Amino acid sequence: MRFIFVLLLAFFLSNCRQPGQPVSSQAGYFSYGDSIEGGGVRLIPIKTPVGGFHVWTKRFGNNPRIKILLLHGGPSMTHEYMECFETFFQREGFEFYEYDQLGSYYSDQPKDSSLWTIARFVDEVEQVRQAIGGDSSNFYVIGNSWGGILGMEYALAHQQHMKGLVVANMMASAIDYGKYAEEVLAKQMKPEVLAEVRAIEAKKDFDNPRYMELLLPNFYAEHLCRLPVLPDAVNRTFKHANNEIYTLMQGPSEFGIAGRLATWDIKGRLKGIAIPTLMIGAKHDTMDPAAMEAQSKMVQKGQYLYCPDGSHLAMWDDQKVFMSGVIKFIKEVDAAAH
Repeated sequence: MRFIFVLLLAFFLSNCRQPGQPVSSQAGYFSYGDSIEGGGVRLIPIKTPVGGFHVWTKRFGNNPRIKILLLHGGPSMTHEYMECFETFFQREGFEFYEYDQLGSYYSDQPKDSSLWTIARFVDEVEQVRQAIGGDSSNFYVIGNSWGGILGMEYALAHQQHMKGLVVANMMASAIDYGKYAEEVLAKQMKPEVLAEVRAIEAKKDFDNPRYMELLLPNFYAEHLCRLPVLPDAVNRTFKHANNEIYTLMQGPSEFGIAGRLATWDIKGRLKGIAIPTLMIGAKHDTMDPAAMEAQSKMVQKGQYLYCPDGSHLAMWDDQKVFMSGVIKFIKEVDAAAH
């Protein structure tokens, strides 16, 4: 009888995953406990000052030690251009979430302009964190561009619920970003092209198709994504962008910030971020890579990753360097705590 009990105990221990232990089996990794399986898609209810709405999320994997929330750029672009994380992170067994912020294509798109503030978006991310079960033992945020603004602001407000932060291609000062665009990137354009761009901007004629005709080959192709053919996921993001919100907050283009975010600057507050933080810069980015490196030294536990062939979407055009660096950072932070 005792022999049978010992066998049963050994079987139980060998098949029971301890709290916080990564899911090792493929079946376990894809078991989310949903009563009706929808491929990981979930519409998360959120509360705002003007009522309740839903935001779109898609879960990949089951790993109680590593839960990653991806914050897309814009504001009001979509999760689609971040689909490139899928194969990399699934191979590592990470649990991660694609997410369309409120106002973006797959989420609710209310029209009340009072919703489009940093503080309201930060509160939204906090509600999403609670819904997915993230906490200080497992919750990572990866933000690109505007998502980097949101990630830094979220960390300053709620880092007690975070394990780590990745800020990809976003300076901590919109003012410095504007100066970099004006004093460095603009001077790399052909003088005649820049003169025509400036003439359109002076007239505030941003709906003029000529504006994007000039910026696409002369600025976006150099500094936004340098691949000869834009990935389908990037094209879908552009197709589904909410330009009303984007223009309100960012301005009419990536050629500097001109909207509600124009005076945003938190360089002096970065020292308040105490969780492990990875700053990512790229040689051809719209953001100054030297500023990104400096930011890694402003936070308390910072690291810097440089993408020598990358631009603003370095996860695409310097993919191996970008992804290997992010994965290394997450594994190091996870290992340090166990």
